[in-house]
Amino acid sequence: MLNNKRLVLAHFWFAFVLFGVALVLGAWQMLVRSPLHPWLKDPELYYRSVTEHGTVMGYAFPTLIAMGFGYAVTELALKKPLVGVRWAWLGFILLTLGSVTASVPVALGRASVLYTFYPPMIGSVFYYLGVVLVVVGSWVWVALMGVNLAAWKRENRGKPVPLAMFATVAGAYLWGWTAVGAAIEVLFQILPVALGLRSTIDAGLARVFFSWTLHAIVYFWLMPAYIAYYTIIPRAIGGRLYSDAMARISFILFLVVAMPIGLHHLFTDPQVGSGFKFLQSVFTALVAVPTLLTVFTICASVEIAGRLRGGKGVFGWIAKLPWHNPQMLAVAFSFVMLGFGGAGGLINMSYQLDQPIHNTQWVTGHFHLIYGGAIVIMYFAIAYDLWPQLTGRALTNWRLMRWQLWLWFIGMIVTTFPWHLVGILGMPRRMAYFDYADPALAGQALLVAISAVGGFILVLSAVLFFVVLWQGHRSEAAAPEEYRFSTPVHETPRLPVALNSFALWIVLMIALTVANYGYPIAQLLATPDTAVPAIPIGAPR
Repeated sequence: MLNNKRLVLAHFWFAFVLFGVALVLGAWQMLVRSPLHPWLKDPELYYRSVTEHGTVMGYAFPTLIAMGFGYAVTELALKKPLVGVRWAWLGFILLTLGSVTASVPVALGRASVLYTFYPPMIGSVFYYLGVVLVVVGSWVWVALMGVNLAAWKRENRGKPVPLAMFATVAGAYLWGWTAVGAAIEVLFQILPVALGLRSTIDAGLARVFFSWTLHAIVYFWLMPAYIAYYTIIPRAIGGRLYSDAMARISFILFLVVAMPIGLHHLFTDPQVGSGFKFLQSVFTALVAVPTLLTVFTICASVEIAGRLRGGKGVFGWIAKLPWHNPQMLAVAFSFVMLGFGGAGGLINMSYQLDQPIHNTQWVTGHFHLIYGGAIVIMYFAIAYDLWPQLTGRALTNWRLMRWQLWLWFIGMIVTTFPWHLVGILGMPRRMAYFDYADPALAGQALLVAISAVGGFILVLSAVLFFVVLWQGHRSEAAAPEEYRFSTPVHETPRLPVALNSFALWIVLMIALTVANYGYPIAQLLATPDTAVPAIPIGAPR
């Protein structure tokens, strides 16, 4: 049972409130840059909104979901109270303070630097201090996940760590290490300039440090969704997990190979040699392996559910699946969007194919399909699954849940597919205004307008999501059944050490990061006269 429901609920509610605000900002951005809206005379408002949207969606929202879900998993999987509850609340407070501290200067127009910071542009020092507080708060959670795992292992020597906890700790360690790159950039490059201690910054080196974080953070966002794939969905739809060992291998691979791949975001940047760009392109391709393992394992698990419900023949089990169950819909929609988004990712990671779509709306479409689509829809599924445990009240309006999930899926497809098309046509991303009267852009106007409509479908879906949760809070009290995670087809009382601990994999993760980033960083540090004048953003006039 959950002993710290208020702790988990605090993380989830704050996460979803921030998500709602950021989603409205995103829909507004799509509207004002479309032909459905007249020219926005102050483009700084657009970049202010993009910065707020990206900071919330990239840092605060997924971090809060991972933390809240992690605390729930710790107590439900290990079947013991969370160790370090006061520290957990401290982490939440730091993250809350950081979110507010970062958001205020953005809202005031003092930090329109986007969530990637974009040096040599330098915003208000409070924006960066807020981001630092968010990361420090999340590192408290990383430490607590390790502490709770260690405490459980001392009491259960030789026993397999429950899969949900094993995967949660893998995600925590991944985040703890990947955040180091952005932390170095902010603490040692950006903050000294923001504080007025320096007037120049090495923008190329800063981008390399941020690339350390830039792509691996996606797999941190992804971890709760994948944990739900493996440990919630098979049970929720009446099936069994096909393979516990394959699940552990997938999470280990994410931990090891997701880190040294960020330089593929810098394919057109001159400060890193082509050799290391190609090397990281290869490692980016390797990240497809744990995803393919996951697709196979979860599809097999879903087939088991269909056959247990009486499905016969090669495809007869598909019709027997509980399609009325919101969890079944969520995983199906998530996989479809993961497939389309992953296919686009293969283009992005290719050293050659990336060139025509680099920094175009194609990229925006790709990561919104992966994050906003495949990942966030599973955040909804996690909330739906845990809410009865957190509130002691049942979520019974499955019809409204299905509508909400259908609208999110449709909205994300309508939003992102046109982005891919206009990206192929060369439309740059992060532009506040396009003159659709220009014959060169006139053919793209309809596609951009369609994507704006998709944004408002997403807002409607989010409204239904909040209605479902609110109805849950107001429904009659009902003691939930004892919570359980999915059980594998073949359970084993013992596991190899390599599948039950992290020491080896953490060493490999750090070693690969050093091997793939060490030389480029050292080379840039040794190159003289690479700093450029900082550009203050939003300074008082």
